[in-house]
Amino acid sequence: MVRIPDAKVALSTASVYPESTATAFEIAARLGYDGVEVMVWTDPVSQDIEALRRLSDHHQVPILAVHAPCLLITQRVWSTDPWVKLQRARSAAEKLGASAVVVHPPFRWQRQYSRDFVDGIWRMADETDVRFAVENMYPWRYRDREMLAYAPDWDVTKDDYRNFTVDLSHAATSRIDAMAMVDRMGDRLAHVHLADGRGSAKDEHLVPGRGTQPCAELLERLALTGFDGHIVIEVNTRRAMSAAEREADLAEALAFTRLHLASAPARRG
Repeated sequence: MVRIPDAKVALSTASVYPESTATAFEIAARLGYDGVEVMVWTDPVSQDIEALRRLSDHHQVPILAVHAPCLLITQRVWSTDPWVKLQRARSAAEKLGASAVVVHPPFRWQRQYSRDFVDGIWRMADETDVRFAVENMYPWRYRDREMLAYAPDWDVTKDDYRNFTVDLSHAATSRIDAMAMVDRMGDRLAHVHLADGRGSAKDEHLVPGRGTQPCAELLERLALTGFDGHIVIEVNTRRAMSAAEREADLAEALAFTRLHLASAPARRG
């Protein structure tokens, strides 16, 4: 007997870039995703709670998570103060019914923020039912040089957080054992960004199954352990030659995820 776990499979709005946030809702609804994760970035709709609520209602696609604006290109989105960004992300999640906020560790040059980050995330987590899930990143590489861009560390398992996000594309870029990282996260793993990679210095976000990461193995383990967080497809479709090709990639990613979530209990039975 196949038992599908409770984990929901969501589409990150970043997966349709350079198309709009609104396009992500349309595709998620058409392909049968369980919901979306909103990447808050320079698209004004991604920053507008009422616009997001209208999209969610219109397409009947729930917003399961909010990704706080942590990228270099979003340094001025929702304030230049990183703590204000996180407060606004939490407020957006609460108003939209999302259960998780994804946050990156600070950049190394954000000195005060990085010094206070671990304690500050705990304080914010204590004030809400929304999970602040801190995401693993990677060292920046140029030729044979490596730059540590994140503090306290790109490997978030070296610090004490209540909840983690594991990103398999980031694991590939950092050239670590992704399953060992998942082991270190243990029952504090609350959120998954599912994408593949081949170990390039560039963060690839390939469709699961097209790289070398243990995407299938992770999904089967999540099924066996009764994971109740969200699994978010966060892939790069920028090179898609057409809307149909982009949609085919996102359909393939969803099919891969559902297949491997279902296959572990089937083999065990």
